[in-house]
Amino acid sequence: QEQLVQSGGGLVQPGSSLTLSCVASGFVSDAPLPYYAVNWFRQAPGKEREWLSCISRGDGDHTEYAPSMKGRATISKDNAKSTVTLQINSLKSDDTADYYCAAVIKFAGDSSCRSAEHDFWGQGTAVTVSS
Repeated sequence: QEQLVQSGGGLVQPGSSLTLSCVASGFVSDAPLPYYAVNWFRQAPGKEREWLSCISRGDGDHTEYAPSMKGRATISKDNAKSTVTLQINSLKSDDTADYYCAAVIKFAGDSSCRSAEHDFWGQGTAVTVSS
């Protein structure tokens, strides 16, 4: 069964860093991520879902970040390991939320990474930033 499996998260101290992982599992291709752009979102209690970052299909040459992430987050992908990671530095209490990855298939030559719809979603992982 095709799915995105997330790991990382948990309780972290303010000011620390965190790496969230999203692994594509169960796909027909052993290495499916070259065909997909991957986005990261989060949703805090009582708030709407917030887009955070994305990385393009292929080698992931194109990346984008939300203002809340710019300068303190890095998105990357390892196609051989079918993994996309999002590292966030200088965590603060406002970063407390459930984090989700989502993949959308993109045609060859399409370097865009954002999308209104996605083909697969991760199960989500909770991040709590607190001392």
